[in-house]
Amino acid sequence: MRIRPLAADVLITAALTSVAVTLGQEAPSQGWPPLDLAGHLLVGLVNLPVVVRGRAPLAVCLFVLAMWTVYVTAGYWPVVNSFAPMLAVYTVASLRPLRTAAWCAALMSAVWVYAGLVSDRAVMPSVVGQALGFSLVLVRFGHVARRSAELARRLRAEQEERARRQVAGERGRIARELHDVVAHHMSVISVQAGLARFVFDSDPGTARTALGTIAGTSAEALEELRRVLQVLRADGDGGPAAPMPGLARLEETADRVRAGGVPVDLRVGGTPRPLPPGVDLCAYRVVQEALTNVLKHAPGSTARVEVRYRPHHVEVSVTDDGQGVIQDRVATGGGHGLIGMRERAKLYGGTISIGPRSEGGFAVRLTLPTFARTARQGDGSSQ
Repeated sequence: MRIRPLAADVLITAALTSVAVTLGQEAPSQGWPPLDLAGHLLVGLVNLPVVVRGRAPLAVCLFVLAMWTVYVTAGYWPVVNSFAPMLAVYTVASLRPLRTAAWCAALMSAVWVYAGLVSDRAVMPSVVGQALGFSLVLVRFGHVARRSAELARRLRAEQEERARRQVAGERGRIARELHDVVAHHMSVISVQAGLARFVFDSDPGTARTALGTIAGTSAEALEELRRVLQVLRADGDGGPAAPMPGLARLEETADRVRAGGVPVDLRVGGTPRPLPPGVDLCAYRVVQEALTNVLKHAPGSTARVEVRYRPHHVEVSVTDDGQGVIQDRVATGGGHGLIGMRERAKLYGGTISIGPRSEGGFAVRLTLPTFARTARQGDGSSQ
């Protein structure tokens, strides 16, 4: 359970104040004056400012030490209010430079020694040892906490930057593949336009068919182009010249994985039909990456690939019954392939679920709309 910093400081302040009041009741048995109204007021002035120590650590530390000095000068038992000054010094050491923390620790040591000098019962060697020892320990632990927090922030920033670079790189690769898909549409339109012009007078039926093909293909091309403009294409060489693969080539991919030692059961449900090129490529790439992960991270397991054609969408799932390190990569958000799966699903308005199965193994499930006009935009990925 995570507690907000201010709520935690409120609880700490309440605990310190309660401990101080309780110790104050024991003061007479230790030969010190009991806490009267002025004493309780000074206890509050020493302890209550701790609640805002995270917002103004230096100011709180100086105020607490000043009030502790007044408390000691008034003749009350110094031990009662010794915890709040130590916490204030630790806070300065954990949030401010080492030099500032050293000055605050020196002030606390001075007040500690002063409390021993004004007392008739203090053993000064012990008081001096406590003052120096506690100050050094507080500064040391506070400095370590500060360095740890800085390293944690730096590591978090580096991880976020690395994730941004991975996403940008994956989007660039997707953009290059989409460029090839759009180029394919333009080639089809060019050929059909040439055919329609050639037979426009001699064969009007063929010309009308070619014009219908141009209309449908151009609509798909415009939709693909709109998606391309949603991603930032990275500079680099073009994509492969060969046609983009699709679900029709899953058997070839399965054979390659089988040759690597992983049995693959490929099942197709529904009536297979041509899909928009981008959707077909997205589904194929997700299956390809999932099978590659099984081959790399769960050797010896059995994989199952299921493709189901629905009226308005296609469902693809890849499951295995083995145990590997894929779960760890999902938990930490790592892995270029997993990022690529989510980006592809997001680009085509689909949903994707990636994670371990309750019965063991790992599963990747993807759902993609098969009509451009029904594809949802936005983040459709989930883990």
